[in-house]
Amino acid sequence: MKMFSAEDHAFMSRALALTARGRDTATPNPNVGCVIVKGGRLLAEGWHERAGEAHAEVRALEAASEPPAGATAYLTLEPCSHQGRTPPCVDALIAAKVGRVVCALEDPNPQVRGAGIRRLREAGIRADVGLMAAQAEETHRGFLKRMRTGRPWMRIKAAASLDGGIALANGSSRWITGEAARRDVHALRARSCAMLTGIGTVRHDDPELTVRMVPCSRQPKRVLIDHRLEIPLSARLLQGEPLTILTVSDDGERRAALESRGAEVVRVPGDGRKADLAAIVALLAERGFNEVTVETGGKLMGSLVRAKLIDELVLYLAPMLLGDAAQGLFAMGELLRLDQAPRVRIADVRHVGEDLRITARWGDA
Repeated sequence: MKMFSAEDHAFMSRALALTARGRDTATPNPNVGCVIVKGGRLLAEGWHERAGEAHAEVRALEAASEPPAGATAYLTLEPCSHQGRTPPCVDALIAAKVGRVVCALEDPNPQVRGAGIRRLREAGIRADVGLMAAQAEETHRGFLKRMRTGRPWMRIKAAASLDGGIALANGSSRWITGEAARRDVHALRARSCAMLTGIGTVRHDDPELTVRMVPCSRQPKRVLIDHRLEIPLSARLLQGEPLTILTVSDDGERRAALESRGAEVVRVPGDGRKADLAAIVALLAERGFNEVTVETGGKLMGSLVRAKLIDELVLYLAPMLLGDAAQGLFAMGELLRLDQAPRVRIADVRHVGEDLRITARWGDA
């Protein structure tokens, strides 16, 4: 087992903290953090802020207060070894003659996958992998999920009463939770690459699905599942940045009308009536979305859970009761045995204002 010092842990902790600065904007790239240290002294730090711009390693090397030859670079992910929109970071580290590189994780990207580590070692640079790997897995979870499985990190966000109601029988749901919880939801949107909803939610709530209550330097892409292209042309989703509509409809007239409003209409696989949800999730990954947040009604939420396409549920529970006539969280049909019920792992529970936020995950997620 590889041994790391207390100093190693301290500087990797700093590198992981730096990832927060690019968390909302680095997509589709990972939000890597980098710290460069020499003789126990911090020479520089950097983070990847935006795709197409300098990666964390290059930003740190350029900011170094003295020549980094012989220094140790702490990275939350293996340095890239391929030419993309920017040159390979491993070349910059080798050219700078650093003496050691410590990576939290190997990069599962097929274009890298150990090649960066191998090239460092071939150049005579010590490369250690695995320091604070669990924390880095959490930090880079969306990118890692997409690289390993061809799927984004899929998250359902929902708000409900203590007895599981998401709306009254007449559809009224504003506002079940308080302002603090709603602000927290907007922070969740800000870190998401895309927001996904269904046509039922558009008809009932006419949402915007934008980030408004917290600072945001880039809005998440908005994606709508609309099997028959039923979205009203007056819908707020058709205002602002272009909406992507996923459909099985071949109605050319409706497509033209929606495209005239700036929407992108994409036909996806399905049975002629409904879209294939697994194919939709794969498409979202192909478009470079690392984290996707689903805000929709019980029907689509239930379908996604039944299809085993969800990694995480973020549930805000309000201190109220809506009664048995209220609309429920997940429309999944009748279960005949308890062992048929999907099981989740509670990852976090905390108060947000007067409400309770429960984060639950499926399987090993």
